[in-house]
Amino acid sequence: MRDIVRRHLGKVVAGTAVAVAGTAVMVGITLPGTAGAGEQGNTTGQAAAGQQGAAGQGAGAVAPGVVEEAPEEGDKGVGDDPLTDDETERAAQLAASAQLRTAGENVAGDRGAQRLGVELAEPDGGATDRAGGPRRAEVSFYDYKTDALVTRTVDLGTGKVERTVTEHGVQPPLSRAEYAEAAKLLIAHPLGAGMKADYKDATGKALTSPDQLLLNGAVYRATPGGQPAALDRCGEHRCVRLFPKVKNGPWIDARSFVIDLSARQVARLGSR
Repeated sequence: MRDIVRRHLGKVVAGTAVAVAGTAVMVGITLPGTAGAGEQGNTTGQAAAGQQGAAGQGAGAVAPGVVEEAPEEGDKGVGDDPLTDDETERAAQLAASAQLRTAGENVAGDRGAQRLGVELAEPDGGATDRAGGPRRAEVSFYDYKTDALVTRTVDLGTGKVERTVTEHGVQPPLSRAEYAEAAKLLIAHPLGAGMKADYKDATGKALTSPDQLLLNGAVYRATPGGQPAALDRCGEHRCVRLFPKVKNGPWIDARSFVIDLSARQVARLGSR
């Protein structure tokens, strides 16, 4: 890790990468400004390319290629085609049972389980040829009321939900809505003071909303004795470590903070 500017508890990262330790997670991040290294050499290369292009404009020159526009996406895919927008939305609606809509709870604490994603399901029996076979979608939800991952398989042809699997202690990648809620909780918490100060240093403005940041992160799982007691249920609970970035600006190092989305609390690693 290079050139880490330590300012506040949040710390603005101005290096070329952020290495994330803990629970065997490593995330590499290329920061703005590094891709333009050696611009002088690039300018020379561009000039040479321009001269070659001018020289080749005579007789026998190859005509420039033409890029065809992508065809309009239909409402239904075929075979191994990715799910269309219409199929994705239809599958999500079919999979959202009355129980998930009324008894479930999303990341903000509102009614209805949190939708995570919709994927094209693998064909039954491991078949590789879907031609002529049914197209199925797997829709995943996280119910914050019961801390359960619910995956429902929908037949897009018949509209029937063929299978429902409910699992506890399974933590798939987080959705954008979950990243935003984690940032909202950190901004509102006293432990977020350093991150807000770093944002103010970088932009001259106050950080009041997750919309002011570009957000990424990783699921955090507790290890015996490896975190404050407040985070011991992470893994059973849905917890996240955030990697926030100022829009058109630097990364902010918030790795020492973990947000427990299930309990809606924030804790700092290394504190007991």
